[in-house]
Amino acid sequence: MSDQKIYLTVYGAEERCASCVNAPGSKETFEWLEAAITRKYGQGHVDFNYVDIYSQHHHKTDQEFVQQVLNDELFYPLIVVNGEVAGEGIPRLKSVYSVLEQHGL
Repeated sequence: MSDQKIYLTVYGAEERCASCVNAPGSKETFEWLEAAITRKYGQGHVDFNYVDIYSQHHHKTDQEFVQQVLNDELFYPLIVVNGEVAGEGIPRLKSVYSVLEQHGL
């Protein structure tokens, strides 16, 4: 495992996306990912962050992804690992793990 910090951000909203009616909400997806990744890789390797796309207070680095979601270019919940999209809509754990491992986990 690399000593470099890995940042995983989930972009989402309280309301479910139109195409995700039977899927878990963004916050549930965030909590599920955090639990699954920590269980598989241990604590301290990944920095988890949740961003509400409808919040007025976005960090500059989040603004581009938020805008793409708001413009319907990407679906939420959107999972980003170190700036790379790892999943969107109904994410697959296997593909998120794959991106994490590409970043040294």
